[in-house]
Amino acid sequence: MLDSVSARIARAVTPQLVEDFRRDGAVCIRNIFTEDEVGLLGSGIERNLQTPSPRAKVASRPDDPGWFFEDFCNWQENEAYRAFIFNSAAPAVAGALLDCETVRLHHDHLLVKEPNTRQRTPWHQDQPYYNIVGSDNVSMWIPVDPVTRESTLEFVAGSHLGPWLMPRTFMDNEARWFPEGSLADLPDVEADRAAFPIVGWALQPGDMVCFNMLTLHASGGVSGQTRRRAFSVRFVGDDIRHAPRRWRTSPDFPGLAETLPEGAPLEHPLFPVVWQNAGRNT
Repeated sequence: MLDSVSARIARAVTPQLVEDFRRDGAVCIRNIFTEDEVGLLGSGIERNLQTPSPRAKVASRPDDPGWFFEDFCNWQENEAYRAFIFNSAAPAVAGALLDCETVRLHHDHLLVKEPNTRQRTPWHQDQPYYNIVGSDNVSMWIPVDPVTRESTLEFVAGSHLGPWLMPRTFMDNEARWFPEGSLADLPDVEADRAAFPIVGWALQPGDMVCFNMLTLHASGGVSGQTRRRAFSVRFVGDDIRHAPRRWRTSPDFPGLAETLPEGAPLEHPLFPVVWQNAGRNT
């Protein structure tokens, strides 16, 4: 298994891919996961749908003919998620992209759009919703169903270089995180798409996209014939530090601020080490 993962990493995470990731903040990696890994993840997703956590939410409106479902931070209870996060090629890809000594899990995130879901995921950055600062990070968006170009994630290349932009609720556009006016608002990307370097890829099971938590991204709905189940896993590297907020982050980590000081590395059981540089102690 280790040799198989090593061979896949050597094939997929080339110096050019790492350069593209650092420049654009988003890359596509084809056929990085085996059929067994995709099947394992699919079984975890179905279990998650059958037994949602208290953190689950429906992110589509009541009049939407489809259904957009999200759930967060289930790796401790979901055996398939845990096996995928620790044993698939994902953590080694994170280590290669970030070029860090240590990679930790930050959280997992399930996103399911059932057929005929109209609800778009609006343009946003992820990191302002979180409880961390630092640039050594990567989010992986991993579909277990084919994803059309119209329904995939899209990114504004280079937007991870900053600045931080105002996080808002997706349904009502409310500033529930940073105080209104404390961060610049997002540009209206949809109003003038040609003005932005937008990238995105149609995907097959086994593919994934990797992106920085500050990269602007969005996605469309899905057609009446399409089911879009995707698992996102967020990894953090050496320079990431805890940034407690006065508000509830998304996802939330209740009680963490009382046990992990501001500015501390994420050395906590909630954020286990998933990969380490093999040459670290040599």
